[in-house]
Amino acid sequence: MPRGGTTDHRDDRKSEDMRLRGRVGGFIRASRYSPDELTGAARAGFMARFVREVDERDPGLPEAERRRRATALLNAHMSALARKSALSRASRSKPRQ
Repeated sequence: MPRGGTTDHRDDRKSEDMRLRGRVGGFIRASRYSPDELTGAARAGFMARFVREVDERDPGLPEAERRRRATALLNAHMSALARKSALSRASRSKPRQ
């Protein structure tokens, strides 16, 4: 806090400006590229994790079966995260005794 007990709001304005500039830039980028182009590498890397897990359990499967099992593992992973999130939300909404 600066001398005199007042708060300097210039930093707040600068932070807000940066946030808004980033938002504008994000929208411009989204207007120029498809979502697949923007996130394709990340999604492929994430899916590769599940393909590796399938390969460790059952090496030598045909490609279609590897992908099917990897997709099933991805769905199981996301379902487990959703369950954990739901349990967390439920525990927060209960009144404490």
